[in-house]
Amino acid sequence: MRTKPEMMGQLRPAFSELNISEGFEFDTEMVTNEIKEDCKSLLLSNEQLTTLMKDMDGAIRKGLAKDTNPSSIVKCYVTYVQDLPNGTERGKFLALDLGGTNFRVLLIELGENNYFHMDSEIFKVPTHIQTGKGTELFDHIAKCLAEFIKKHNLDSKMALPLGFTFSFPLRQVGLTKGYLNSWTKGFNCSGVVDEDVVRLLKDAIKRRKDVEIDVCGILNDTTGTIMSCAWKNPNTKIGVIVGTGCNACYVEKVENAELFDGDKTKPHVIVNTEWGAFGDDGKLDAIRTKYDREIDEKSLNPGQQRFEKMISGMYMGEIVRLVIVDLANQNKLFEGRLSEQMKTPGAFGTSYVSDIESDKANYRETLKVLSEMGINDPSLVDCANVRYICECVSKRSAHLVSAGLAVLLNKMDEKSVTIGVDGSVYRFHPYFHKLMVEKTKQLTKSDIKFDLMLSEDGSGRGAALVAAVAVRDELPSMTNGFSAK
Repeated sequence: MRTKPEMMGQLRPAFSELNISEGFEFDTEMVTNEIKEDCKSLLLSNEQLTTLMKDMDGAIRKGLAKDTNPSSIVKCYVTYVQDLPNGTERGKFLALDLGGTNFRVLLIELGENNYFHMDSEIFKVPTHIQTGKGTELFDHIAKCLAEFIKKHNLDSKMALPLGFTFSFPLRQVGLTKGYLNSWTKGFNCSGVVDEDVVRLLKDAIKRRKDVEIDVCGILNDTTGTIMSCAWKNPNTKIGVIVGTGCNACYVEKVENAELFDGDKTKPHVIVNTEWGAFGDDGKLDAIRTKYDREIDEKSLNPGQQRFEKMISGMYMGEIVRLVIVDLANQNKLFEGRLSEQMKTPGAFGTSYVSDIESDKANYRETLKVLSEMGINDPSLVDCANVRYICECVSKRSAHLVSAGLAVLLNKMDEKSVTIGVDGSVYRFHPYFHKLMVEKTKQLTKSDIKFDLMLSEDGSGRGAALVAAVAVRDELPSMTNGFSAK
């Protein structure tokens, strides 16, 4: 979905304040039967989702176990984060958020009476750096960090505490040590896979010799989402991202995380599932469509992250485009006419899906999107068909996330859980929240209550809070694990 900075200041209100049913009443009767028939493969039954849940539960348990983890598709990385914010955190903290084509540097100040102030700046990762040498990537990040520190008049000689959100599959062996398992989301920098990314960042900072940074913790954006939401709601025990990528983490009992070799006097630790790789062993083949297979085959990482590729914002628009092109080629859309834009891979952005489903009346947004894609004068039936295709792809995405959340909720078996959610798809799609709530309820044990909480900048604020908690916990009297919440 949209990730432009200008969008971030226009977020809709909390979901509890919204009437989700408001807006355009989509008339499915206008959708042709042949389009409905062709889209059936995109709609998943509860029976199919239940089968998926059983397989995912097995994959998570395999990932948690020492003996089976090496062969597990879902890696369940231990994060070494065992403590939540408790309100005693004070001071200024830096955060670095790298998870896509843009990355952010943030300065967060925490004070008395829940005082919170944040300054941030967005920097771009040029395309040639995304697929170049790893040293070039980290040199670029260090350069931007130094520019930010200078701009905000911070003491460059004092080691500033920094939380580092690194939103790629990471095998952690400590709070400040993590090895990249594989690149995702279009990145393919050489010399980084199987390397400690904290060390690579520190080396790049040292090469500059103009700033001092104390990396207090490395984390995934899902962990940041838990931390950010827990700052306001200590019942937060799951974090999920539905944006450019898709992933989830949750609070697990230390005895179940067999690879954890940290402080076992604390009962819990956050586990980063990396569930985007679920299905890489063929477990999703029964529900993957020809469109999913084409996207996977033409991606930078074929055969990897198959679950994520059926869900996330990096792929959702392209799935819709492939369906449209396929059906138009069969003369079922636009009388068989296609524009060059519509034939171009990646041209149909996921933001278009949100725009089309946000239509208030007369297919105005749909017509606008199709015009931008070079499709002029489509019929109303064409508009209805395109809208239906978008809805099928969105619904499948939301239902797959719901199945994953139900697996975690049922496994934890806590009677009340707040789920922190972040990501541009969840934020900007008009019905994603509603679809997730409805399906997760259907798939979760009846005695488990949950609610979804929109994260306030988990990948940024959450990273700074990890640093703040790490600094706070240098004073033993202030430690406060999950068990005290």
